[in-house]
Amino acid sequence: MRAIWKGAVSFGLVSVPVKLYAATESHDVSFRQVHAKDGGRIKYQRVCSLDGEEVAYADIAKGYETEDGEMVILTDDDMADLPSTSSREIAVEKFVPRDQIDPLLFEKSYYLEPEGAGAKPYALLRQALLDADRMAVVTVALRQRTSIAVLRVKDDVIVLQTMMWPDEIRTPDFSVEPGDVKDSEVKMAQMLVETLAGDFDASEFEDDYAGAVEALVKSKIEGGEIKRTETSTKTSGEVVDLLAALQKSVAAAKSARGEETDEPAAKKTAAKKSTAAKKAPAKKAPAKKTAAKKTAAKKTAAKKAPAKKAPAKKQAKKAS
Repeated sequence: MRAIWKGAVSFGLVSVPVKLYAATESHDVSFRQVHAKDGGRIKYQRVCSLDGEEVAYADIAKGYETEDGEMVILTDDDMADLPSTSSREIAVEKFVPRDQIDPLLFEKSYYLEPEGAGAKPYALLRQALLDADRMAVVTVALRQRTSIAVLRVKDDVIVLQTMMWPDEIRTPDFSVEPGDVKDSEVKMAQMLVETLAGDFDASEFEDDYAGAVEALVKSKIEGGEIKRTETSTKTSGEVVDLLAALQKSVAAAKSARGEETDEPAAKKTAAKKSTAAKKAPAKKAPAKKTAAKKTAAKKTAAKKAPAKKAPAKKQAKKAS
């Protein structure tokens, strides 16, 4: 795993230097949208809804839509004035009983690893949490925004779990009637609970959907039901020209910034060869070849002459 954040847990006068690691990763199956006819990938363009024109990335700003449908455009300067923090501190605010925090508040989990001389205070904090059977409510700045989170112990590792803000938890706008439940029905329900009672083991559960998709794709590949597109690897082992792909990426980035794009070197070379082929004189007598060479030499000398004078002008400016 790769650490995504470094800082320190502080409680009282104790500071624990730590590294932060993402504790979870998504294994959701992802699909690409393609043309059913030939398997070509579907591309999306950034188009303005008002004038219908494609918008360069450099011209895109953040907009906040009001309840009345009005759009407020926020500039980079506006965003820079918003409250943000880059603190590297996980500050313990209080230690609370575990059952006081609704799991609905939990958002994302991270592992904390002690760094350097932080091994002993890390062990101290871990043991304190276990003995008190409590969670530490903390504030931490991640991605330049302050979040509330909790510290708890999983096995021998302290886990940080970020939480939603209280106003982000929705209240159900419906009510559920208790209904007329008979005692005999309650007893049967209790018997069913006892019959299915057991300890939780996550390894007993499996993502059947992902496995089924993988098996389906494998069977189609074995059956030859695949589409070969320009962006896919060729059967002979030949892959898409990496240099051409990089050149297109550079050109796209320059275009997005409003800069002039240079033609790829291959196109320039081909254009030069084509122009030279059109302008080249027919092969007739050696005398004409010599004359053509002299003319070409004169033209080359005339083109190179201004380039030699440029450094002299720069030197004159520096001397002045």
